[in-house]
Amino acid sequence: MLDFEIIFYKTEKGEVPVADFLDSLDIKMREKMLMSIRLIKEKGFKVRLPYSEELEDGIFELRAKVGSNITRVLYFFFVGRKIVLTNGFVKKTQKTPKAEIERAKRYRKDFFSIKEN
Repeated sequence: MLDFEIIFYKTEKGEVPVADFLDSLDIKMREKMLMSIRLIKEKGFKVRLPYSEELEDGIFELRAKVGSNITRVLYFFFVGRKIVLTNGFVKKTQKTPKAEIERAKRYRKDFFSIKEN
C-alpha cells in the first residue's frame, strides 16, 4: 500500500510552524513525535488513540509523550493521500487549547487558498 505524503504547512512569509516546533523539542520528544509522524505516513486514516484523534471539523491531533511531558501536532488530510501538519504545542491542560485548534483551521484555510492560486 502507498504511504501518505506528509506536508509541512508553510505560511506566505515562508515560515514552517511545525518544523519550528519540532526543532524546539528536546531530542527524546522530537524522536517520539517523528515516530508518530511516520505512523500516520504509513497508516493515515487508520491511526487512532493513543496516537491520533480527531478533534473537530477534520482537524486531527497527533500525540507524543515522554515521561510527564506531552506534545501535540495538529494536522488534516488533503486530497490524494496527503497529510498537512499545521502547528504543534506542548500540552499543559486536560483539553486541547481552542486557540491551537483555531490556528490549525486558519492554516488549513490558508493552505487551500494558496492551492487554488
